[in-house]
Formats: sequence, C-alpha cells, structure tokens
Amino acid sequence: MPRHRPTQTPRPVGHPGPTPPPPREREPRGTTLRQRLAELRGPAVPPRPLDARALAALAANPGCRRRALLDGAGVDKAALAAALGSPAPFGQSQFAFVRGNAFEAKVKADGGTELMRLLYERLGGGDGAPREISVPDLTAAGPEGRAARTALALREATEAGGWALLDHPMLALEVAGSPAYLEPDAVAVHPDGTWTVVEIKSFPMVDGSADAAKVGAAARQSAVYVLALERIAELTEGAEVGHRVLLVCPKDFSNLPTASVVDVRKQRAVTRRQLTRLTRIEDIAAALPEGTTFDPECPRQQLDAAVESVGAAYAPECLAACELAFHCRAKAREAGAVEALGRSVRGELGGLTTVGEVLAAAAGKEGDPADPTVAALRRAAALRAEALAGGPACR
Repeated sequence: MPRHRPTQTPRPVGHPGPTPPPPREREPRGTTLRQRLAELRGPAVPPRPLDARALAALAANPGCRRRALLDGAGVDKAALAAALGSPAPFGQSQFAFVRGNAFEAKVKADGGTELMRLLYERLGGGDGAPREISVPDLTAAGPEGRAARTALALREATEAGGWALLDHPMLALEVAGSPAYLEPDAVAVHPDGTWTVVEIKSFPMVDGSADAAKVGAAARQSAVYVLALERIAELTEGAEVGHRVLLVCPKDFSNLPTASVVDVRKQRAVTRRQLTRLTRIEDIAAALPEGTTFDPECPRQQLDAAVESVGAAYAPECLAACELAFHCRAKAREAGAVEALGRSVRGELGGLTTVGEVLAAAAGKEGDPADPTVAALRRAAALRAEALAGGPACR
C-alpha cells in the first residue's frame, strides 16, 4: 500500500519563506576589547593611563608591539619589570615632583595672569595684552566626561572671541585603535581663535636657553597634545591649533617664570606618521595564546612567557624611555641580537641578525662573499688582524 505524503500548501511565487529567527545581538566591539585588555592587565589591577610622554616614546619606536600592547592595556610596566627581576630606575624623584608642582602653581596663580602675560609677550595676538581672562570649569565625571567638557569649553571660548585659559584640560586621541586620554598643563585660547599648548617644566632656562635634550622631550610631548587638539579644531568653526608651543621654565635657577616659544611642526609630523604605523592593539591581543596575562602577581615564569609572546623592538634608546628596557636588553643580549648594539649598527648589518652570524661572516666561515656587508666585515677583520700583528714591531 503506497504511503501518502502530507499535503503541502503551494507557496506563492516570490514568498520569502519562513521568517528566520532574529540574529543574536553581538557584543559591542569596544566593550569586547576593553574586557580583553582587562584580562591581560589582571582582573584586580587598575589601568595605568597612557600619557603624552609615553605616547611620544611609543611613536619614537613604532615597531615595538610589546610596548604598544602593554601601554594600550594600561599595564604598569614598572611593576611588571620588578616582577620579572629587572627593575628600572625610571621616573621622577619625589623632590622634583613636589618642586614642579609648586612652580606650576606659582605660574598659574591669580587666574593665570602671569602665564597669559608671558604668552602675549612671546606670541602676541588680539588687540592688546590680556585683561579679562576666562578660566572655564572643566570638572566632569571620568576621563570621557572631562574630554567632552574640554571640547565644549574650547568651542565656547572660540565663539566668545576673547582670551581663555584651560587649566589641565583632558584631550582624547585614538592610538592603535584604543582611546588615550591626555592632560596638558594648559591650553590658551586667543581672541583670533588660535589654540596654544602651554608646557610648564621645572628645569631651568639660563640666559634664555635650556638643556637641548629636555627641550626636545618637551617638544615631542607637546606635539602629541597638538595632534589631539587638531581633532577638536576640525569640528570647531574659526579654530586653529598653533604649531608654536609656549614652554615656561624657572629663570636662571630662581623661582621666577620665564618662557620660550618652541616650534613643534617637525615633531608633530613625525609623531603623526609614527602613530599611524602602529599595529592595532586588538590585532596584537588576538594573536596571543589563550590565558595570557601580565598581572604582576603571577609567577615569574608565567610572566616571562607572557612577555616573550609579544614581539619587541629593543634599542639602547629604550633605556631612557621604557620601564621594561632592562628586561628587553637582557633578552637581546642573551639571544645575541645585533639590536642591542643600536639601530644604526642594525641597519648597517643587513640580513645578519645575530652577533654570532656577524663574527662568522667576518672570519670567513659563513656568508656570501658577494654580499657587500660580508665583504666589508672581512675587510675590517683583515685590517684589524694586520694592525694587531704590526703593533709590537712599531714600538
């Protein structure tokens, strides 16, 4: 007896068919990244804010994925270095910190009258010296709220067309796909709509000039603030971010403030280019082994494996800019990497990446003689041997 199939109602032509179930809502990408970075940092470890000094150092070494990830995740690199057994004497002394705060308070006293006088003397602008100075209240909840309040205050001050001084504003800048919140010492708004970054430092300015290395570091730090301000200025009619920064320092080892103008166009261009080269933090985090964490409370062996799972680009310059530099230097020396000798040496050696390869090429044991680098090494080794052989006879 044939089996009867259940009768089906014909479906009209063009009928879309059964309605599919609604797609499951995905978790916001930003929330997922924040959770992932919190796991890397450690569930009980508060994030360490990424400041302009760290951003300037990161921009100077964009190939270091390790620093990009650790800074983006808010990892305390000083505590991590101590847990790894390679603590770095890095940072400002308590005495210098207190002295710097006292000098900054003196400069900004009386509503910033002295600071704005120095600003007008060095940069000018407007119809005359500042008489009425607006100091907007930038209080808000959290860094995101403060950044939004700062942007609003800048727009209002620009529309008002007068002098304004923003004391410790909060600026936001996206770095490798993650927001970084920056806090310059001050930002001044001119009547013509120009915004000027003000950096207050405690190192002295003797006879109108200061230590070149310290001024260069301040210029690189200020360039980061300029980049962040430019994001706000793009949405503000009549606003323009000045490429000249006002650097305020003590005069001739006294406590009296003096100022100098620093052009940061070069530093701004270099920093912008380097920051765009940074690999996105979420891409670096996605390539890590499951369960990776940089919590300083973890065992040292686990921390060492976690740090080594992220590629680094060590150079001797890192010793003055990164808390993990001593750890990275020890690992580079252990591996015989030529990076430990400096970027210029690394560039000259071409495809030879270890000290052992370099010595073997110089001794004629390895390497292609047609390679200019190998030929230069062998020539240098021959000259050295000739000089050593003739040394005693020349005495």
